[in-house]
Amino acid sequence: MIRPTTPDDTTALIALAQATGLFQPSQLEELGVMLTDYFGDNNNRDRVWVTDNDNAPVGVAYCEMEQMTDQTWNLQLIAIRPDRQRQGRGTRLLHYIEQLLTARGGRLLLVETSGLSDFDRVRAFYRKCGYDEEARIRDFYETGDDKIVYRKVLTP
Repeated sequence: MIRPTTPDDTTALIALAQATGLFQPSQLEELGVMLTDYFGDNNNRDRVWVTDNDNAPVGVAYCEMEQMTDQTWNLQLIAIRPDRQRQGRGTRLLHYIEQLLTARGGRLLLVETSGLSDFDRVRAFYRKCGYDEEARIRDFYETGDDKIVYRKVLTP
C-alpha cells in the first residue's frame, strides 16, 4: 500500500536507505533532517513524501518543487528495500508520484542520479519508466562522478 509518509516511518526509512548501499553516512543524516523538517512544517505544498508499506515500510519516495519554476518537480529520493526489489514496487511508487504531481498541476518531473557504474541499474530503471536523459554534469558529485539528469513530461 502506498501512502503518505508519517513521523513513525522515520527510523525504518533511514534503515531502508542504508540497506540499499547507495547512501553515504552524511546523506543518511541529511535524510533524517529532511524528514524532521517535513513533519515540522505545516505547509508542505511544495514537498511530497510517500511510503510503500507492507506491514512495514519497504519503499520511499521524496520529491520537491523546483523554486521559481512553473510546476517543475525534482525526485530527490526513491528507494526500495533490497529484498523487495525487482517486484515492480519501484515502478508503482514512481507512477504513484507522477499521478500525485499531475493531480497537483505538476508539469515536469526531473530525476538526478550518479553516473558511476554502481548506478547502472538505477539509470536503466528511469529509462524503462519513460525518462529521457536530459543533461550530464561532469565531476558533479566528485571527480569522476557525473550527475545525470533525466526528465519526463507529466501529462494529465
